Amino acid sequence: MNERDSEQVARMFTEGGYTVTKDEFDADAILVNTCSVRDQAEQKALGKMGHMGAHRQRKPHVVYGFMGCMAQSRGSELFQNVPHLDVVVGTQKYHKVFEYVDGILKSRLERRMDDLKLTYKGDNICDIEEEKDSQNTIKDHVNTTTDPTAFVSIMQGCNMKCSYCIVPDTRGRERGRPIADIVKECETLAERGVKEVTLLGQIVNLYGRTEFPKVDGKSPFVQLLEAVHEIDGIKRIRFTSPHPIGFRDDLIAAYGYLPKLCSHIHFPMQSGSDRVLKQMRRPYKNAKFIDIIEKIKAVRPDMSVTTDVIVGFPSETDEEFQETYDTMKHLAFDNAFVYRYSERRNTPAAERLDQIPEPIKEKRNQILLALVDEVAQRTNHALVGTIQEVLCTGPSKNNPDTLNSRTGQNKIVIVEGNADRLVGKIFKTKIDACTGFTLYGTPIIDSIED
Repeated sequence: MNERDSEQVARMFTEGGYTVTKDEFDADAILVNTCSVRDQAEQKALGKMGHMGAHRQRKPHVVYGFMGCMAQSRGSELFQNVPHLDVVVGTQKYHKVFEYVDGILKSRLERRMDDLKLTYKGDNICDIEEEKDSQNTIKDHVNTTTDPTAFVSIMQGCNMKCSYCIVPDTRGRERGRPIADIVKECETLAERGVKEVTLLGQIVNLYGRTEFPKVDGKSPFVQLLEAVHEIDGIKRIRFTSPHPIGFRDDLIAAYGYLPKLCSHIHFPMQSGSDRVLKQMRRPYKNAKFIDIIEKIKAVRPDMSVTTDVIVGFPSETDEEFQETYDTMKHLAFDNAFVYRYSERRNTPAAERLDQIPEPIKEKRNQILLALVDEVAQRTNHALVGTIQEVLCTGPSKNNPDTLNSRTGQNKIVIVEGNADRLVGKIFKTKIDACTGFTLYGTPIIDSIED
């Protein structure tokens, strides 16, 4: 979501005559889009912004801004923590960032012509107010991108009240975009060569549930999937992240008649203990979670499932942690993001007195990570020698002489070949080797799609 929101802001700056640079030393405006899911993310953002203040010694006019969830949560107090900070913009005001930054920068440059001492003068801007229809402002993409994949924001906000989560406070209540607008955005992306779209929502499969009607027993989200599926040029559809309460029979059935839906879901489990799930305010039981996955795999046998898990939630016992371990071992997730519980202010779980000591959290974290690695090694090594269909997305980050691609199950496959011929193409690949979570393959050239 932050990547998508950042791209929207970048588009507004490029339309306003700015150039995006990856080198902060070249920048006249430096923006950090923030996350508040865990304390570590906030501390990293604060540390980075603190270090970047040194750029003002060379360029006194530089404008510094925080965007996103931490900006929404902390608001004007951030000016006290970061003296050189100029702009704080919340999650419903991304469309205002350019106006605020450009105004401050132009004012500073004009003042500097008169008196260098006036360069720093100007009011700080903090805008974290709610704004009606803000979900409809995340709709534009940077024109220069040649990436064959794209994120598409279909909604903002969350109506759930998980006891550990700050997101409902930082993102607001659920607000969905009209299906027609989303389809138009996807059609535009397809015309630019995008082959794969990932639909984004805080709880993506609850899209439109309070705003749009069911049609023929199908939820608004399934209606949207069907509409995007009809777009010529779009070959793959993904979405993230769903919630068990939104995985109804109509969505499960869609995997049987929408072949463009990729055989991968990221499906947060959080805990395998029913008591802990109740304490988390997650309105499902472990057996229901397992049942959903089994139903999906019955419709789509090649389905790959990844998940999120929290260890060390307040009052979690050794026996309850074992329930989580046993469930993860049973379901054999292709990958899992395992997090130690992190206290977030203004959440019920943070106020509890039965917090788990950090050493216990860390021990449980390492146990689950070892299980995830063991399962991934076994699952991925079993693919060596098979033929997999991949979408080539561009040069590999670790070795630009090789190319990165992904299977429909969202597994990374590194291939060698001519980038001009392969990037943006879907083709079959023979899997030659595996190192943990990464596969290596040889493209089958005559399978390349135009």
